[in-house]
Amino acid sequence: MRICMMEGPVDLAPEGATWEGIADRISELAPDLLVTNEMPFGPWLAALPDYDPALAAESVRIHEAGLAALAALDVPAVVSSRPVPAGGRLANEAFALQGGRYTRLHHKQYFPQEPGFFEATWFEPALAGFDVVEVGGIRLGVQLCTELMFNERARRYGRDGAELIVVPRASGASIGRWMTAGAMAALVSGCYVVSSNRAGRTADGQVFGGRAFAFQPDGELLAQSTDSESIVVIDVDPARSRTQQALYPCYVRE
Repeated sequence: MRICMMEGPVDLAPEGATWEGIADRISELAPDLLVTNEMPFGPWLAALPDYDPALAAESVRIHEAGLAALAALDVPAVVSSRPVPAGGRLANEAFALQGGRYTRLHHKQYFPQEPGFFEATWFEPALAGFDVVEVGGIRLGVQLCTELMFNERARRYGRDGAELIVVPRASGASIGRWMTAGAMAALVSGCYVVSSNRAGRTADGQVFGGRAFAFQPDGELLAQSTDSESIVVIDVDPARSRTQQALYPCYVRE
């Protein structure tokens, strides 16, 4: 199975030259599954410390337009996330697109609250749970950005039969901690871990660190994006996850 991961540029629009270039490159790589970065389109709402209903509505709108752009890609399956209305705020909803069919996968549960990432102000989950679902022929679980820091969730995904953990991110300039978290998630779950991230500097000076990465089920690095290759494809074998989950440390009971 071929999986594509990417660095998504800041303030990406689901149309125009930048998007067309991304779409062309993904088509060339011919993946079975594309994993995008977290809420890939438009401005990063959580940069602002105060909730703004008009900006929230605009982010919902541009991501709805993004659904059509993602569905138009020559890719059998896409996993991404988008903001959706949830009470008086938004939920960050991970979803899959397969043949134009939308499947809700997960709502982000854990939120930072600090400069550049005032997510607890903007978001709240409208549904609970970290469920394993089949997408594009592989069993996967979702950990949206900060959720990757919670190893118990990755471990549970492995126990529940996941073969892949996808991690759409919008994380800052510091990369090392995310690489460590990705390696540990793979090691404790026995799953492949594939993560895409937002990349670049906004007009207000906020920096997103990029660095898409993939780890093998034994925790070893499989691939990562570079300055010259921001969209990368990897080959994975779900049977390797099932084999690894019978080995140390996955078999150790709590």
